[in-house]
Amino acid sequence: MKSKSHYIILLILLLSGNLFAQTGIIKGRVFNSINNESIPFANIVIDSTLQGTTSDMDGNYRIENLKPGSYNVLASFVGFKKAIYYEIRVNSTKPTILDISLIEESSELSEIEIKAAPFIKKEESPVSLRSISATEIYRNPGGNRDISKVIQILPGVASTVSFRNDIIIRGGAPNENRFYLDGIEVPNINHFATQGSSGGPVGMINVNFIREVDFYSGAFPANRGNALSSVIEFKQIRKFRHFIIHGYSPLGKKSTFIFSARRSYLQFLFKALGLPFLPTYNDFQYKQVYKIDNKNQITLIGLAAIDDFKLNTGVNDGITDIDVLDRNNYILGVLPVNSQWNYAIGANWTHFSDHSYQNLIFSRNHLNNQAIKYQDNIEQPNLLLLDYNSQEIENKFRFESTKRKNGWKWNIGVGFEDVLYTNSTFRKKELNGGITVIDFNSELRVSNFSAFTQLSKAFAKDKLSLSLGIRTDFNNYSDQMNDPVDQLSPRFSASYSINKKLNANFNIGRYYQLPAYTVLGYRDQTKNLVNKDNGVTYIRADHLVGGFDFNPTPYAKISIEGFYKKYNDYPFLLDDSISLANLGGEYGVIGNEAVSSSSDGKSYGLEILMQQKLSTTIYGIISYTWVRSKFQDKNGKYIPSAWDNQHILNIAAGKKLKRNWEAGMKFRLLGGAPYTPYNIELSSLKAVWDVTRTGILDWDRLNTLRNQVNHGLDIRVDKRWYFRKWALDAYLDIQNIYNFKSKGLGYLDVQRDVNGNLIENPNNPDAYLTKEIENTNGTILPSIGIMIEF
Repeated sequence: MKSKSHYIILLILLLSGNLFAQTGIIKGRVFNSINNESIPFANIVIDSTLQGTTSDMDGNYRIENLKPGSYNVLASFVGFKKAIYYEIRVNSTKPTILDISLIEESSELSEIEIKAAPFIKKEESPVSLRSISATEIYRNPGGNRDISKVIQILPGVASTVSFRNDIIIRGGAPNENRFYLDGIEVPNINHFATQGSSGGPVGMINVNFIREVDFYSGAFPANRGNALSSVIEFKQIRKFRHFIIHGYSPLGKKSTFIFSARRSYLQFLFKALGLPFLPTYNDFQYKQVYKIDNKNQITLIGLAAIDDFKLNTGVNDGITDIDVLDRNNYILGVLPVNSQWNYAIGANWTHFSDHSYQNLIFSRNHLNNQAIKYQDNIEQPNLLLLDYNSQEIENKFRFESTKRKNGWKWNIGVGFEDVLYTNSTFRKKELNGGITVIDFNSELRVSNFSAFTQLSKAFAKDKLSLSLGIRTDFNNYSDQMNDPVDQLSPRFSASYSINKKLNANFNIGRYYQLPAYTVLGYRDQTKNLVNKDNGVTYIRADHLVGGFDFNPTPYAKISIEGFYKKYNDYPFLLDDSISLANLGGEYGVIGNEAVSSSSDGKSYGLEILMQQKLSTTIYGIISYTWVRSKFQDKNGKYIPSAWDNQHILNIAAGKKLKRNWEAGMKFRLLGGAPYTPYNIELSSLKAVWDVTRTGILDWDRLNTLRNQVNHGLDIRVDKRWYFRKWALDAYLDIQNIYNFKSKGLGYLDVQRDVNGNLIENPNNPDAYLTKEIENTNGTILPSIGIMIEF
C-alpha cells in the first residue's frame, strides 16, 4: 500500500509541474555580421523581464537563472540595427547557445533611432519572404515534425490532397522549388522523391537540427538561381543538446559536430494492417563547423537517404471483402518495385575581411533511382513492363563575396556545375490507341555556368530601400542555352516606410530554370538527344509583386501582397499534348519523353497574412490566398492548370498554459484542384489494359473537372517536465480530428468474375468491362510522442 502511495504522489507531481525548481542559461557571442569581429558592451535583454546583461571584451555574454521555457531575446549596440530573436528555448539540462549577429546601421550616429525590425525583411527581398523558427516547427499541429507540412500554413502555399509533401507555390508546379542547407544546395528534401520534380511522401530533414527556415515565394536574390516558384533556406544549429536518438561531439574547442541516423519500420506496420505496399526508408544528416581562427571557418554538411518500396503480394490471403480485394489488386497491378538512394555533401569556407566576407562552396549530390514492373508481378522476361535505372550526379562550385560599407551592400559571385546523367529505360506505354515500346540508354554530360551580382542601399534616413540585381545562367548542352545574354535575369526591389509601422513593398524580376535532366537526357532508339533536336531551352518566368505590411507591435504583422507570374518556354509533352507544368504530383518519373519548349502559362493572385508571434501566452497566424494558375492547352487556349486551387485558407493558433502545458490547433481549407477524367473507351481495350493496368487520361478533356474542397482540423497538446540533468517532452497530436474524407479521381479498374478472371465487354470483344474504385483520402490520425533531452 505504501509503494502504491509513492507512485500516486510521483504521478501527481509529474502532471502538476516540475519535481524541482530548475533554471537555465542563455549564452553566446555578439559579433558583426560582415567581418565577424566581436562587439563588446552590447546589451542583451530578455524581453518583458528585468533580466539581461552586456557582452564582455570578446563579445561573449551569459544570462543565468532563467526559468525553463521560451523567451524573446533583444540585442542592441550603438551603430548597429537592433535584433530580436524569437522564442529561444531554454532548458535546465544544458545552456542554450545563441550567437547574435548584428548589422551595421547605414545612418550617421546622430540620426540613429534604435528599433528592432519586427519581422525579417531583407533589402533584396522586401516582399514574399517569411521566416519560421525552430519552436514554430516543433509545435505545429499535424506537422508531424515535417518541414514540408509546416510550410503549408504560409500564404501562397498549396499541397496535393494525397499523402505527399508536394509544395505548390502561387500556382507553380512542385519542380519549381530550390532548397539550401546552410547555404549549400540540396536537390531533394523528401524520401521516395519524384525524379524530375521535388515532392515525396515523407520529409528527410531532421527538424531537431533546424534553427530557422527562410521561405522565399518571390523576390529571389541574385545569388539563388534555377528557381521559378520558391527558394527555401534551412539554417542548422551548430551545437546540439543531447537527445536519445542523436549524437553531438565538441571535437575540441574549435570544432562542433552533429549527426543523426533514422530508420522507418513502417513496413511492419503496413504488413500488419494488410496494405499492399511495404515502404522502408532511412536518412542521415550531418554537420560540422571548424573554426580555424576569428577570420576563417569551414562548415561541412551531409544529407542522405536510402528508400526501398516493395509489394506485399500475399496481402489478399484470407480476405473476402470484394472492395478490399479490388483495391489491393489494382494497387498491386500498378505500383512498381522501387529502390532509391541519394546524398548531398558540401563544404562552405567562410573568410571574413574588414568590411566583407567571402564564401567558397563545393558540393556533390547523387541520385540513384531504380524501378521495375512485371505484368501480374510474374518475373518473366516476356512479361516485363518497366525497367528503369537512372542516376543524376552534380559536382558544384560557387564563390560569393558580400560587402557592406557606408550603407551599401554588394554581393557578387560565380558558379559552375559538372553534371553526369545516365538513364536506361525499357517501358511499354499507350500511344495513339496502341502500345509502343520505349527502349533506350542515355549518358549526358553538361557543364552549367552562372554569374550574379546585387547592389542594395537605404536612402532618406533608411525610409527608402532599393536593391538591383542581375544574373545569368548558361551551359554547353545546346546553342539555344549557350549564350549568357539570352538568360540575363534582372531583378529590382524597393521598400518605403510610410511611417514607423506601415511599409509599401515592390519587386519585379525575371527568372530562369533549367528543364529536368530527364528532359535533357531523353534519347530515341537512334541514340539522338530528341529534345536537343527539338530546341528545348531554359524555362522563363517574369514576376511582379507588390503590397503593404503593417506592424502594430514588434510581435504582430498584417500584410497584403498581389502577385503576377508569366511563364514562357515551358516543356510541352509531344505525345500527350499537354504542358509539363501540369505534372509532378505523382510518384515515379516525369519528363522522360519528347518535349518542345512551346508552352506558356500565367498565375496571379492575392495573399493576406495576419500573424501574432508569441510575446506573452498567445500566438497565431491566419493566411488567405486567392490564386489562379493557367497554362495553354494544345490549341493555345489558357485553361486551369493542375495547381489552380483558387482558395487557400489557414488558421493556426496556440496558447501557453500554466505548469508548462501548451495547446494548439490548425485548420486548413484547400480549394478543389482541376483534374483530367479517364478515356474509358481507350483504357478498356485489351491490348492497352493488359500492359498499362490503369486508366488512360483523356487529354482532350484536360483539367475539365475539379476535386471537392478539402479541409481538416488538427490539434496538439504538449507537456514539458524539467529536471536537474534531463528534460521530458510529451505530446498528443491528432490530425483530421473530425475525420473529413476527400474524394479524388477514382481508380479505373476492370471487372472480374468470382475466379478473378477479367470480364470481356459483350458489346466489344476487344475490350473489358470497367468499373471505378473510389479514391478517398483522410482519416483521424492520432500520435503520441515522447522526447528525452539530457
